[in-house]
Amino acid sequence: MTKSLALAGASWLALCAATATAQTTITGVDDIDDRITDIEEVATDEIERSEDPLRYGNPDDRQGFSGSASLAYSGKTGNNESQELSLSTRLRYAAGPWVQTLGVALDYAEDDVERTKEDALIVHDANYYFNDRFYAFILGRAEIDGLADTADEIETDAFVGFGPGYRIINQEDMTWRVQAGLGVSYLRDGVGDSDTSEGVIASSRFFYRFSPDVFMTNDTDVLQANDALRVNNDFGVSFQMTDVLSTRLSYLTDYNEARAIRTDNRVSLAIVYGF
Repeated sequence: MTKSLALAGASWLALCAATATAQTTITGVDDIDDRITDIEEVATDEIERSEDPLRYGNPDDRQGFSGSASLAYSGKTGNNESQELSLSTRLRYAAGPWVQTLGVALDYAEDDVERTKEDALIVHDANYYFNDRFYAFILGRAEIDGLADTADEIETDAFVGFGPGYRIINQEDMTWRVQAGLGVSYLRDGVGDSDTSEGVIASSRFFYRFSPDVFMTNDTDVLQANDALRVNNDFGVSFQMTDVLSTRLSYLTDYNEARAIRTDNRVSLAIVYGF
């Protein structure tokens, strides 16, 4: 079975929910408007990816429960019949030094012949802060494809890990935190064959502000499992050029020892301009 080891060193893995497509009109104006919105969201997400809510230690979030939820549904009848349903929720619970987050995203779609999507994404992140530098984390993640039915498709991809973390530098213009621990990866393909791998996970999060408008980040995740080493490094520089213009240039490297071509690289440029 093809291994799809997932890096899980970060304290929080972003969880994205699907957005429903607006109804198509004869003029096609709505379709173009939706596409423009999609491009804007991709650029905005790329810039916001550099932000780290846990950069300065235990954040002063409100105690108790907080969160958000969204639901999108669309159905079509006539010459073609289909329906799509997307549901997502993100819940946060803070009680003193404990901060926990639960995220769930569900996607379902079918046409007049068969189901075309049945996906579930779940992530749970818990952090206990001993002080403003030392903390412990527990992270669990699961991705489920309900339509996977072959040996080449992954039906369940899950991971759980735990360990300590420490903020080496904790200043306003420069922060650096590291964390490491033990983890278990579980994979199950579409015909029921499964594989469980134990491993060691480690992460580094570095931030440096050159000026009030320019800062850089370098995020590194490492997973050493039984059969492969994976390393992911995301280096980026963000510019707040004006009150209405933001830019982020990033270079992402993904190394997987189990692949024939072990290293993939990606350069990204995102620009958001509002007026």
